[in-house]
Amino acid sequence: MCGIVGYIGNKDAKEILLSGLEKLEYRGYDSAGIAIVNEKGVHLFKEKGRIAALRNIVDSNIDGTAGIGHTRWATHGPPSRVNAHPHQSTSHRFTLVHNGVIENYEEIKADHLQEVPFVSETDTEVIVQLVERFMDEGNTVEKAFRQTLSLLKGSYAIALIDETDPDKIYVGKNKSPLLVGLGDGVNVIASDAMAMIKTTNEFVELMDQEIVIVTRDSVTIKNLAGVSISRESYIAELDASDIEKGTYPHYMLKEIDEQPLVIRNIISKYQDENGEVKLDENIRNAVNAADRIYIIAAGTSYNAGLVGKQLIENIAKKPVETHIASEFLYNMPLISKNPLFIFISQSGETADSRGVLVAVKKLGYPALTITNVPGSTLSREADYTLHTYGGPEIAVASTKAYTAQMAVLSLLAVDSAKAQGFELDFDPIKELSIVATVMETLCDQKEALEKIARDYLSVTRNCFFIGRASDYYVVLEGALKLKEISYIQAEGFAGGELKHGTIALIEKGTPVFALATQEHVNLSIRGNVKEVAARGATPCIISLEGLNFEDDQFVVPKVHEYLTPLVTVIPMQLIAYYAALHRGCDVDKPRNLAKSVTVE
Repeated sequence: MCGIVGYIGNKDAKEILLSGLEKLEYRGYDSAGIAIVNEKGVHLFKEKGRIAALRNIVDSNIDGTAGIGHTRWATHGPPSRVNAHPHQSTSHRFTLVHNGVIENYEEIKADHLQEVPFVSETDTEVIVQLVERFMDEGNTVEKAFRQTLSLLKGSYAIALIDETDPDKIYVGKNKSPLLVGLGDGVNVIASDAMAMIKTTNEFVELMDQEIVIVTRDSVTIKNLAGVSISRESYIAELDASDIEKGTYPHYMLKEIDEQPLVIRNIISKYQDENGEVKLDENIRNAVNAADRIYIIAAGTSYNAGLVGKQLIENIAKKPVETHIASEFLYNMPLISKNPLFIFISQSGETADSRGVLVAVKKLGYPALTITNVPGSTLSREADYTLHTYGGPEIAVASTKAYTAQMAVLSLLAVDSAKAQGFELDFDPIKELSIVATVMETLCDQKEALEKIARDYLSVTRNCFFIGRASDYYVVLEGALKLKEISYIQAEGFAGGELKHGTIALIEKGTPVFALATQEHVNLSIRGNVKEVAARGATPCIISLEGLNFEDDQFVVPKVHEYLTPLVTVIPMQLIAYYAALHRGCDVDKPRNLAKSVTVE
């Protein structure tokens, strides 16, 4: 949540910063701002709303070769120009942008800044005012910056510029992600490499409680005690074209259509020269040494984890628990003797999941991260990583990350089962290839799914999704997709639970989407459909070929029973997309949401 960019080099910084913020707008779009520093001082531009609104107020006559920028997802104080970043100290000497949450900002105000006239309602302004206070006590900027960071409790990624020294950017990091990019006579900072990939593809990862002094020609990393640290850079494997929409009207539609390619990428990365599933031996050993696996995730990744639980238990015969990260962190259950923790996160920066990772590592438990970003915090801090090879996912509503996570979980289960000597009655590589082909077929049926969205969701304010067994896990994701981008109140339920309260909410015309893809519960879920129809609901049945009835509204081509969630979710993704589109919603950037949840 929130995005930071910074530039210091040999070109005008304005367009570089604005373009970088546009790439980070998925992280927050309540307000945005940039600060350009030159020999005449700091020039600040802030605006409520999207980057486009900020562009309209930036003075084209102002230029400078250094600056910082920020796009905000509001935590302290509502979206407004005043609360937008960058924030300045009272004298305007220091200008700062910040991601994260400062938990003790009120305490700092009371102890150190009682006489300071605050302008905004944010926790962020405390940081920049504190730097100025310590400077007034006779410190250097670096020492004042380090002294300030040493007092902060919570999460932060910070970039600070000094009006009297336009040739430096001061950077600090704790828990919130931040990178420094390296170039020839130019260096940059960014919350995500994709923001600055057109400037450089060489980046340095920052660790918690480090500061960095960035100039055009140097990057100096230190800890909070002032001790210098040496660290190798890495090359970000991103193609600038991967983060463009191309001919698509929205990123979400593009990413839905990319799912067959992602599955084929996963197949190619996780098979050996004989076409057999092959994972890292250390990961295999960790899985098979565990007496219980704990999957930790949030949101869409949690829904993928529920399917992963079923895959691992059915195929590898390992007991699995799936937990919501934010709940597990503060309500940890009894842990088995030899656990393995699996963290699932598209970004690899999810704050709640990282909190659990830190806690379980302190207890000495092994951890595996499944993520789309191998150099991310969760990847770096876990013992092992499995990459989902999905490519950048920009739309806030996750689609290809979800199916990629399930595909990788299926291969993890297969690899463990084979290592344990279990005979499989299916060829996982062949079956995943079939999945990719079926995905293409489903993506080609947009007109039919758009009609369903129009017929069922044009005027309704709420609807329900029902399923049984693994279908229940998929309808949870279907309901999540619909509610987050169309703002229709949508809930997913186990079909058998309807009679235990939920059916009281059924009214005439209430849409109910039912998933019917499993033979052993096919008649049961259809019985649930009849129950809601008898009370006035308008049901829409999405079934699997071979189990379909004549009047089902949509039929999904058959795939292996273990892998049906990878394909049955696609109609739900497209129905949600078209429902949001018809309602005039911002499909890629739904209100109140951000892509990367980096605060608790």
